[in-house]
Amino acid sequence: MVSIRLPKLLIVLRFAFLRRQLALAGLLLILPLSTSVAQQPEAGVLNLYSARHYQTDEQLYSDFTRQTGIRINRIEAGDEALLERLRSEGARSPADVLLLVDAARLWRAQIDGIFQPVQSDLLARRIPAHLRGKDDGQGPLWFAYSTRARVIVLNPSRIDPQLVRNYEDLARPELKGKVCTRSANSAYMLSLIGALSEHWGLAQTETWARAVVSNFARPPRGGDTDQIKAVASGECAVALTNTYYLARLQRSGNPQDRALTDKIRLVWPNQESFGTHMNVTGGGMLKHAPNRAAALKFLEYLASDRAQEFLANGNNEWPVVASATRSNPVLQAWGNFKADSLPIATVGRAQIQAARITDRVGWR
Repeated sequence: MVSIRLPKLLIVLRFAFLRRQLALAGLLLILPLSTSVAQQPEAGVLNLYSARHYQTDEQLYSDFTRQTGIRINRIEAGDEALLERLRSEGARSPADVLLLVDAARLWRAQIDGIFQPVQSDLLARRIPAHLRGKDDGQGPLWFAYSTRARVIVLNPSRIDPQLVRNYEDLARPELKGKVCTRSANSAYMLSLIGALSEHWGLAQTETWARAVVSNFARPPRGGDTDQIKAVASGECAVALTNTYYLARLQRSGNPQDRALTDKIRLVWPNQESFGTHMNVTGGGMLKHAPNRAAALKFLEYLASDRAQEFLANGNNEWPVVASATRSNPVLQAWGNFKADSLPIATVGRAQIQAARITDRVGWR
């Protein structure tokens, strides 16, 4: 197995001038897997571009090779860096499969024409319809393989927990100066706001976003772990986070990390309406894949019960296949919740309007 790690680039989906800079950087990322001519099939090989970088993925790849005899060459980088690389390589790309970790980025790959449709009875049976990419009758362009929720965390010593039960509540005037959030450049934020616009409409979503901005305790900064720490310290009373960041802290071998989580409370938003927003890890077969048979085997393998456990546990997420084992102790302790069933492909598409909304309301 060949593993090449690339430095992550700044992920910016919104501004054209930054995308041009990323395109130039993508040219510099071309490594020996790429050649000046179209790639030829190579027996027993799969070339994988992956935005995932978790230790349990090593078990995933090894298990696939053990079962199929197919060796995996892979390149790991940030989502946008991989997309820029593929745009640069074009038909010369050696890559067979692309794995990404956000619905908006999967949608971006879809509209860029990077994926090819995949027809598979196995994937049709095992992957729920709302967790697949666009299908024009020739098969979905990508598939989601694990899910995570975007939830609210609050500090009960700073705010009455009854005030915050839904995403709408982040706009309440009682939360003035109490909300922490990451930048609107975050694909996770754009996916959430895009999903809300599908449920509420653009006008209501913009009104909500403007009120949330007026409730900021500080300018947006940092990642989701920073938001959790800010709530635990009392810098703010409430914040948004993906569930796996919270689960990492709860499962940490560092007692200080676990102590942070004792100071906060997890809220599953909108349990009496459309449910908690979900995002995904997903992937598909690339348009110019030279090893298509190996690519299909890998995509189908990812939907197996065994691979589902590797994928989900690797990042404290939930498997998408109903029969897959759910053995994560933290997620089990959290119990069941109502998840939003909005089609993931719709969430990706809606991020364009979400970016416009955040621009207008000053969500920087």
